[in-house]
Amino acid sequence: MQFTELNLHDQLIEAIDYMGFQTATPIQEESIPIILKNRDIIACSQTGTGKTAAFVLPILNKLVGVKTNHTDTVIIVPTRELAIQIEQQIQGLGYFISVDSKAIYGGGSGKDFDLERNALKNGTEIIVATPGKLLSHLRLGYVNFKHVKHLVLDEADKMLDMGFVDDINEIISHISPKRQTIMFSATMPKGIVHLANKILDNPARISMSMSKPAEGVAQVVYLAYDEQKVGIINSVLAQHPDFDSIIIFTSTKNNVSDIVQKLRKNGFKAHGISSNLDQAKREEVLQKFRARQLRILVATDVMSRGIDIKEINMVINYDCPHDAEDYVHRVGRTARANTKGEAVTLVNPKDMYRLSKIERLIDAEITKLQPPAELGEGPEWKESKPPRPKGKKPFYKKKKPIKKKDI
Repeated sequence: MQFTELNLHDQLIEAIDYMGFQTATPIQEESIPIILKNRDIIACSQTGTGKTAAFVLPILNKLVGVKTNHTDTVIIVPTRELAIQIEQQIQGLGYFISVDSKAIYGGGSGKDFDLERNALKNGTEIIVATPGKLLSHLRLGYVNFKHVKHLVLDEADKMLDMGFVDDINEIISHISPKRQTIMFSATMPKGIVHLANKILDNPARISMSMSKPAEGVAQVVYLAYDEQKVGIINSVLAQHPDFDSIIIFTSTKNNVSDIVQKLRKNGFKAHGISSNLDQAKREEVLQKFRARQLRILVATDVMSRGIDIKEINMVINYDCPHDAEDYVHRVGRTARANTKGEAVTLVNPKDMYRLSKIERLIDAEITKLQPPAELGEGPEWKESKPPRPKGKKPFYKKKKPIKKKDI
């Protein structure tokens, strides 16, 4: 379907065309008409499907020609990077209409806080914010969200994983119940269903099936012991000197600095990004990576969602993702927009059961390789179940929130 068929304002169509888009993605095609009708919606759609424009476009459409001195829309997201990305997309799609927006997130200076406070006090039309930082402003008493007409929760499952559910509920308590609530989530665990039932009013439900990695992604697994992992990465990087955009995902920020140090020692100019960097430096690193001024980016896996960096040649999973869905998100960083890409995952013995879950989710067997000969033999592949304490019956734990120290 063409965007011209979605009953959007001519000025928005002009902006869409200016940005080089013509055909709506499936999630945009289904979501935009529903949001334009002011109905609550819960949509299950993964990264890379165009979901940001799916909710930004209809909201902007409602604001065309509307003059207001209060906040109309609040968009809550899990990370500062996603807040920045969405605010930039609002600026791009709203280029030909008069709409103000502001991204609010942690890690800034006192000057940044003052700018955020002024934006909130002056009723900026669209606020894009991380939960913790927005809540810190709300608790100071100068924010008025009584006139908010649209509440958007993006990457809702990731926010629950990060332990933000109480913050979200407190934020919602400041917003009028006479609003349209829009929830986007890549997965639909019980926690999301419970939250949706609590805050949405008779929502339309859209479920875009969890897609398999794009056809253009060449997937491979190296069965490796932890001490072999960096050596494998060195070998993989050396085989692809023509790749100029590579992301290595790892589970903790401590691993980030360790991997960067070891890669640099072997002659690879890698750069890391985690909460150890201040916000200005993080933005600088991301901007240089987008501009192809940095070849190798090592990042905590919280970045696997929400960072829109196009045409990445290769994704390397230093740690096997804990959740099978997260594998799809990480791999989804490459081979976008009909390009080719490679995904390499390093799997140690204790994570083999996670690889089994990934293969079941994507309904495919991933090619498994041994490390290069000079690194010695890796473990043998053995499909296994999650380990459990000896002498105890199987049990199931709720997923623990991601600790901020690991981001």
